[in-house]
Amino acid sequence: MTQMHDLPAHRLAAMVRSRELSPREITEHYLRRMERHDSAYGAYITVIAEKALEQARYAEKRVMSDTPETLPPLLGVPVPIKDLDLLAGVRATYGSRVLVDNVAPIDSDTVARLRAAGAIFTGKTNTPEFGSSCYTENDVAPPARNPWNPELSPGGSSGGAAVAVAAGLAPVAHAGDGGGSIRIPASLCGLFGLKPTRGRVSGAPVKPDLIGLSTSGPLTRNVADAALLLDVMSGNRPGDYYTAPPLPPGEGFADHVEREPGRLRVGHYAHTGSAGLPVHPHVLAAHESTLRLLADLGHEVEEIPEPGDAHFGGTFSDDFAVIWAAMASAFALAPDLEPGLGRLNRWLRERARSLPVPDYIAASARLQQGTRSLLAATAPYDAVVTPALALPPVPIGHFTGGGPEEEFRLMTAFTPFTSVYNVTGQPSVSVPLHHSPDGLPLGSMITGRIGGEPLLLSLSAQLERARPWADRVPPVWHD
Repeated sequence: MTQMHDLPAHRLAAMVRSRELSPREITEHYLRRMERHDSAYGAYITVIAEKALEQARYAEKRVMSDTPETLPPLLGVPVPIKDLDLLAGVRATYGSRVLVDNVAPIDSDTVARLRAAGAIFTGKTNTPEFGSSCYTENDVAPPARNPWNPELSPGGSSGGAAVAVAAGLAPVAHAGDGGGSIRIPASLCGLFGLKPTRGRVSGAPVKPDLIGLSTSGPLTRNVADAALLLDVMSGNRPGDYYTAPPLPPGEGFADHVEREPGRLRVGHYAHTGSAGLPVHPHVLAAHESTLRLLADLGHEVEEIPEPGDAHFGGTFSDDFAVIWAAMASAFALAPDLEPGLGRLNRWLRERARSLPVPDYIAASARLQQGTRSLLAATAPYDAVVTPALALPPVPIGHFTGGGPEEEFRLMTAFTPFTSVYNVTGQPSVSVPLHHSPDGLPLGSMITGRIGGEPLLLSLSAQLERARPWADRVPPVWHD
């Protein structure tokens, strides 16, 4: 029997406009599921049921008073917000115990766009402190747990967002990606996750762009919902360092979901070069299966060198670690609060303070030079395919047994494929095409050219049609 959370977000929005479902019905359904299941899965740091119901009542008034053509695209659709973005009047903990009582005075630009589009905010999703890790465990809330197996991690830093969607506690979710933080949990939880082109989504008014690693983006169960959310989230504000190439006038990302991509030239790799990081056999088997599917669909598939070795002179990991430490130090915090931070962020911030400015500039320059080299070398390819991660899902606590340096080493070994595309600024997706022999999700990562979200969405939708994944859901889905 079809349940309301079986319906994709774009279908829910259409049913609201046609008055087949009311915003209140939809909101109450998801709030009931959150109340029933979230204590076991840790998707949310903060739930705002009363505010959500108030928004739903307002949405119902709009449905009854406006014509369907004038209603905003997400009216009545619940969209939780990752707790690294500001939602006015709701606490913004950033996953840190030192900010557990911090309340956002304003919406971030992305949240404001979602609000204007009619989204209903049910809460703030779980995230590690300042989004600094690839798992979602903190001192504010219980750890986020993978709906496919609660003993396993859903990844991070958008782990709570992924859990909410994968467990049927939200139809879609706002997320963010600075080193893989959308694509990592998408791969581990069997979702479609899209990191947009640098500059596609504004970080206004308070997020510093720095080198431009981080961006908001969607986590969804299908490609069409991701395109819908990206259409809403996209835009720039005065003061943004970066802007992405615009779409043609009158065209949206959703327009590309039903379009065939044509015959593409696809590069691929699944090795980690001189880093020598092992890639799990289940991951390699899934990667090969993706390549066969692409070839069966008529695409030209060709192996290429691993970008870190070929273009970043063998210093990518070290240089990225410098920038990551700088990002961790960018959050303004009173000195007396520093001792209350988690050990990873204390270590990253101390490391950033000890780095001479010339070292930071040199690392940034090497990364930019590597980016120029990589973009030139991969320009002939319409897309590049890799595994999303080096390993299948790992247990809760996998990363935290040693000190912070060991924790950072384990995170690097787990995520060797994602962060290079935060440095280059290219759009990149994780597509939930596979499961391991023991039934755990394994994503394939596809990266496009700068500004290439339309083609990525078209190709991802073609893969979704060829190998549908919507009926593959974790056990909690049916409870």
